[in-house]
Amino acid sequence: MSEPVPHLWINNDACGLGPYCSDLLETYWEWEQDPFSMLGHGRRAPLSLERRKDWLDHQLKDDGQIRFTVYDLSASPPVPAGFTVLSLDHTRQTAEYALLIAPKSRGKGLGSHATRLTVDYGFHVSGLHAISLRVLTPHASARAIYRNAGFREVGRLRSAGTWLGARCDEEVMDMVPDDFAGPSQVTAHLTRRLRGGAS
Repeated sequence: MSEPVPHLWINNDACGLGPYCSDLLETYWEWEQDPFSMLGHGRRAPLSLERRKDWLDHQLKDDGQIRFTVYDLSASPPVPAGFTVLSLDHTRQTAEYALLIAPKSRGKGLGSHATRLTVDYGFHVSGLHAISLRVLTPHASARAIYRNAGFREVGRLRSAGTWLGARCDEEVMDMVPDDFAGPSQVTAHLTRRLRGGAS
């Protein structure tokens, strides 16, 4: 029997974003314990699976976050390859962005695709006025992903993080709708539906 095709909310030819779901709990947890993932996210100790289960239950009920599972569409059927998060500030109508790509899925450009799709959704579906993030300055690959997606450096938090045991700065980046260089997959999908007369 073939594997079911995941439900995707937004996608391009290489990458798709679908719902964050409890069925993938152990997969998310395994990705998060990877040393490079922990280093990039500033975590110093692994998280137990039991604690992760409690945390997931809270996350799935939290309307202050938009969470996506990232899928690699080069595989057939598409396979989970990471996740993205928009932590919302409803008062300001802004969000903070976070990305994690699975260890086996790195080096394929999925981080760039997933970032573009997530901010596309944030601006064109959620109506956000701005999206920001913080990244450790030695994390060159992550900084390149964010810059390529349209994020700009707006400041630094000095000695706010740790990289390989040494103190380092955190770069603060942000993006507003005018920084988003198309094409918008959200807009293209809606246009196709309207032209096709779909409800």
